[in-house]
Amino acid sequence: MARNKYDVDEILEDKFDINQLKRLAGYIAPYKKQMAAVLFLMLSASALGMLIPRFFMAVMDVCIPQKDMRAIWTYAGLTILIALYTCISLRIKITLMTRVGQSVIHNIRYDIFVHLQELPFSYYDERPHGKIQVRVVNYVNSLSDLLSNGIINTITDLCNLFFIMFFMLSINVRLTLVCLCGLPMLTTVVVFLKRRQRRAWQIQSNKQSNLNAYIAESINGIRVTQSFVREEENSGIFNRLSGGYREAWMRAVKFNFVMFPSVDIISAITTSFIYVLGIAWMSQAGSGITVGVLIAFTAYIGRFWQPINTLASFYNSVLTAISYLERIFETIDEPVLVKDKADAYEMPQIHGKVEFKDVTFSYEDGIEILKKINFTVKQGQTAAIVGPTGAGKTTIVNLLSRFYNVDSGEVLIDGINIEDVTIKSLRRQMGVMMQDSFIFSGTIMDNIRYGNDEVSDEMVIRAAKTVCAHDFIMEMENGYYTQVNERGSRLSAGQRQLISFARALLSDPRILILDEATSSIDTETEILLQQGLARLLEGRTSFIIAHRLSTIKNADFIMYVDHGGIREIGSHEELLEKKGDYYNLYMSQYDFLKN
Repeated sequence: MARNKYDVDEILEDKFDINQLKRLAGYIAPYKKQMAAVLFLMLSASALGMLIPRFFMAVMDVCIPQKDMRAIWTYAGLTILIALYTCISLRIKITLMTRVGQSVIHNIRYDIFVHLQELPFSYYDERPHGKIQVRVVNYVNSLSDLLSNGIINTITDLCNLFFIMFFMLSINVRLTLVCLCGLPMLTTVVVFLKRRQRRAWQIQSNKQSNLNAYIAESINGIRVTQSFVREEENSGIFNRLSGGYREAWMRAVKFNFVMFPSVDIISAITTSFIYVLGIAWMSQAGSGITVGVLIAFTAYIGRFWQPINTLASFYNSVLTAISYLERIFETIDEPVLVKDKADAYEMPQIHGKVEFKDVTFSYEDGIEILKKINFTVKQGQTAAIVGPTGAGKTTIVNLLSRFYNVDSGEVLIDGINIEDVTIKSLRRQMGVMMQDSFIFSGTIMDNIRYGNDEVSDEMVIRAAKTVCAHDFIMEMENGYYTQVNERGSRLSAGQRQLISFARALLSDPRILILDEATSSIDTETEILLQQGLARLLEGRTSFIIAHRLSTIKNADFIMYVDHGGIREIGSHEELLEKKGDYYNLYMSQYDFLKN
């Protein structure tokens, strides 16, 4: 079976890149005061908690033998106060760190989304949209636990280790050394798992990305799937991708689950040794080991391995987060190929003269789509572009809108190179209707107003009437406030195009680009639409791409584009008289309609 884009794993980084964590620290830095306050509360609560085993030791070795109930009640009261302080600190920590963690996640996700808005069309042409979506949503969400709990818990527990070591050494050095004998075993386990664990989580993130990409594609293409009865084949593909994700997940968590039992086993072994040796040494004179010492020490042992368990968990979280951070920052670092120059200025009010001077362009290096294109469209003229599929018609208007940068040459509007002005100020004065009439979820009113939120309802209705969309809109249950689904599934292809047309016209553009704007409109509606457009196009420079040549007869001139250049240029009548490429194209359509 041929492999699709969603079925290809992304390239994995071989080395653990600490710079990913440094960049993450940059997002955390604005919240350092809140984190410092939480850290103080947790460390103070932890330090006070370390006194409780000492209280037990004093009760067992001093208070009970002396029957000192007052001291016992004092220690009990202090233990309760420490527990209350710990609970309050923990509540504050959960509240603040959850807020900090979610704020950092919001900032990362916002940066990705804003960057995606600026990336050129070529970025989306090369990638399944599901793989882009999983980075914005799933991968960023996967950092939540690390940011909300992992960092503070790790710092706190790292400090706890020093507190515990201090108290353990102050009680008995020999028993402390017995406890530390387990660390070499744990270090061996960590070294063995490190590289395997990180690789496993990288593979898991790839499989998750593949699965999401296929789900997104399947949902968007469900009509085609059902039309061609592809449900069973698609279910097989989904089952394979989902199975690959399941296997990758199981392998990744297997390494995680190896770490925790390893810590527990090592903890149990060292605790057993403490009991055996402690009781044996207790009978030796001058050993300094009493019942109270043994009880306190075993309490500290439990606490000693608890932070190590937390550190192991944090280590797992970091390895998992690194695999996601690689993808997140890779997206943020994707170069914006079409962007404003450092000295770009606002585009002045456009009058409408457009010039292409020796423009060459290619989507891929070495494969030129346009080769030294030259033409001039005067203010207020309508230029039609025709030619075979893939000749570069849409590419010309995409370069005019600066969706791509030219390889060489210049695109001028009113004598100004469009690369010298800001992109927003340029596109704000242009109206573009592309072949894909995308309809957003929301009302019809919202969709028509999409490019200009400040216009009144009356202006929206006027634009709809101009493009002959008003009548079918008013026939819907709530008129202009009828809710339409994403991609306009409730609307016919022609209705979607008319709404997109109204959206483009509402911006009152100085330059209007219509890319197959009437391809899905019936002939009767097209005649009415042409009447409205004739009034609208007055005084505006317009570019019309159309396969139906009947829609461009009245253009000021027509350009026939093929093989990377303009093969013919002239009015409809002039090109017919030449009996060249345009004549052949026109006659082929004429013969088709006649038959």
